[in-house]
Amino acid sequence: MALGPPYRVIVDTNFINFSIQNKLDLEKGMMDCLYAKCTPCITDCVMAELEKLGQKYRVALRIAKDPRFQRLACTHKGTYADDCIVERITQHKCYIVATCDRDLKRRIRKVPGVPIMYITQHRYSIERLPEATIGGAPRI
Repeated sequence: MALGPPYRVIVDTNFINFSIQNKLDLEKGMMDCLYAKCTPCITDCVMAELEKLGQKYRVALRIAKDPRFQRLACTHKGTYADDCIVERITQHKCYIVATCDRDLKRRIRKVPGVPIMYITQHRYSIERLPEATIGGAPRI
């Protein structure tokens, strides 16, 4: 599978949390950013991390369990969520990763061809998305 619309966007724990803090609707925000249909994806490891974080992250967990989210099964057990995401994008370069984690962004930048979605000025922004894959709309 290649990178292109409908985009599959792997979200991590803090991206969901910052989206809540910024009152951003994940799916709508992604579509506004990319001018294309997006499918938010969540790995088993990120889901487990949200469950472990408990009460403070209950809203994030409820969002992650939304049926519009595609659940990505993990073969490994008990892997740190960031390692899980990096491993997946290294094997399959058909994802965009949505994160606000500085260390994770640094690790993703080492993997060629994987765009990063992040939050800036109360909206989603994208880094490293090849121009050819954008849904025909001009970049702002």
